[in-house]
Amino acid sequence: MLEGLAFASIWNSACTRKGGNSKIYVPKGTFYLSGVEFVGPCANQIEFVNDGTLLAPANPRDIKQDIWIKFRYINNLIISGAGTLDGQGEESWPLNDCHKNPNCPKLAMTMGFAFVNNSRINGITSLNSKMGHFNFFSVHHFNITNVTITAPGDSPNTDGLKFGFYDCIAILSGTTNMDISNVTCGPGHGISVGSLGKNKEEKDVNGLTVRDIVFNGTSDGIRIKTWESSASKILVSNFVYENIQMINVGNPIIIDQKYCPYPPCEKKGESHVQIQDLTLKNIYGTSKNKVAVNLQCSKSFPCKKVELIDINLEHKGVEGGPSTAVCENVHGSALGKMIVEIRDIMPPPLRTAFNDVYIAYELMDTDLHQIIRLTKAYPKSFARSYREDANV
Repeated sequence: MLEGLAFASIWNSACTRKGGNSKIYVPKGTFYLSGVEFVGPCANQIEFVNDGTLLAPANPRDIKQDIWIKFRYINNLIISGAGTLDGQGEESWPLNDCHKNPNCPKLAMTMGFAFVNNSRINGITSLNSKMGHFNFFSVHHFNITNVTITAPGDSPNTDGLKFGFYDCIAILSGTTNMDISNVTCGPGHGISVGSLGKNKEEKDVNGLTVRDIVFNGTSDGIRIKTWESSASKILVSNFVYENIQMINVGNPIIIDQKYCPYPPCEKKGESHVQIQDLTLKNIYGTSKNKVAVNLQCSKSFPCKKVELIDINLEHKGVEGGPSTAVCENVHGSALGKMIVEIRDIMPPPLRTAFNDVYIAYELMDTDLHQIIRLTKAYPKSFARSYREDANV
């Protein structure tokens, strides 16, 4: 058994060591670990190598903090190894009823990083988290590669990578220059940015690259969510999602700027979170839902400079028919505004060439705000397609 205090003591020795880099090594085997927090700044680079299986307490009340394994105020951190972080979430998931129980216990995420810069994670597996798997808050220049994230599909709020609060990977306020690649996620949830905008004094999220990812049986794939009645006005920008496979994913691509997890939610206007400079390229596979691409942007702050390139998502759900896309308040790239009006939903997906776009795009409104750049689209499927801005 690894007690949190003993582990923290080992960390402190490594963190304060001068004259060379430090390494903390967990060998093969299974080890119980209570909640632990590793705090810098450190005098040197530290590598945390886990080749074993770390077990969280099965009883969620035995973790006295919001994140089981937490790193704060550290530069040049490396997390590596072939081991597993087992959150033992099965006992906790039935307790995840905060939407109806104000006295619900607060469940811990598996691993979190706050104010951690120029760092990376490589090779580890996160299994059955109690809440989200990885949480990132105000991190800069962070790289994630060759990570496997797994939880049952019906487990609640087990987001994989969360840059924010609950997901497979969750990305939250203040995160910049994040690179995620070669990650397998699923079943469970997807890679989520947000939710953002709920609290005052949130910070911009800038510079996210997500590439070479496999989502297998997740409820969501790529997701950006902001509160409709937002308390902060921030910018979400310079995102690239590329070379991503969706295997039987519920909602492969979704922007939700009317986020309300437990309705009804108080409405005080449109979201004030601005999303811009977003590229989605070479995203392919199968979607459970007919709407494979769902971009619901803010009416007050429409999404700007959005590019969809080589999107091939085939509908495999019970509804039948081809995949569609719903786009609201979306502007295209700087190449000029393009208005696309679709007369009918496209017949079964065309299969003319590799990397063509196989999705029928269905714009919910046809005003000038419902704009998106469609690359390699099929001209026969459109009643009209023309450039609105002659000055470009």
